[in-house]
Amino acid sequence: MAMETQKVSNARKLQGKFISGILNTRNIRWATPVLAIAGLWISSLPSAALILFDDDHDSYRVCAAQLLKAGVTQAAAAQGCSTAIRPRDLSACVATIKQRTKISPTDSLAYCTRARRPKELASCVVGISLNTKEEINSAVLNYCGRSLLPVTFADCVVGLRREIPLTPIQALDTCIDASETANGLTASPTAP
Repeated sequence: MAMETQKVSNARKLQGKFISGILNTRNIRWATPVLAIAGLWISSLPSAALILFDDDHDSYRVCAAQLLKAGVTQAAAAQGCSTAIRPRDLSACVATIKQRTKISPTDSLAYCTRARRPKELASCVVGISLNTKEEINSAVLNYCGRSLLPVTFADCVVGLRREIPLTPIQALDTCIDASETANGLTASPTAP
């Protein structure tokens, strides 16, 4: 028992010497300027947020330029880009629809602005418009805008029309009904 007490006592003495060595005035005098310089240097580095989003520093400018090039008015471009969560996705949506369909940029901007995933909306609109030979442009914007999964919706419309002789509206109605049923959005049956 005495030997264990002696070991504990020796350990505490060593611990005390170690701590007093660290807290030695000479060590503190040396470490203080080094730590101060290191702290100043670290604080001068760009923040992590700026590093992560460095590519997005001009997203609003790119959005506005792309919308103006597509033919959107200055006021509409300013409003659309300023309210967009992902301005580049918004302008890419409008530009893609304008380049690959005959839908007006003003009409596509209204739908791209409301879309959760503007690029997927553009893919949906372009895919269905090419399949239907642009017979129903305004309807395509509306249906793709309503769908929660626009790419899947477009795949449904195009796939059905390739195998079954459906009119464009029949295919749109069938696929939108199916997507609403799959998502549990149908009304419950009424009791007699």
